Amino acid sequence: MQQPVQISSRYVSLSEAARENLRRRVAKLERFCDRIQGCRIMVEAPHRHKHQGVLYHVRIELSLPGGRIVVRRAPHEDLYVAIREAFDAARRQIVSFLRRQRPGHVSLPLVEPA
Repeated sequence: MQQPVQISSRYVSLSEAARENLRRRVAKLERFCDRIQGCRIMVEAPHRHKHQGVLYHVRIELSLPGGRIVVRRAPHEDLYVAIREAFDAARRQIVSFLRRQRPGHVSLPLVEPA
């Protein structure tokens, strides 16, 4: 990766264990796709809900040659589950992005003409 990983949080303080978990997951993504140029991660817990407690939102922005991937997942009560789901979605989006970048790849229409 050309740029260091940027981890920031809003309305929540991240423990060193949570930050290490994020760094480890970014390293796994880098082993999966060596074309990642930059990664920004935002973890936030905007407000407390009476019945659900704190909900954590995780947003990941990945810079790749030829594009950018932004991952936003549904909030979750458990920080580590929210992180896992966001990185699983990031991996799926990287696969999709790389398929579209292949030379000679013809994209198919989403809806067939009537």
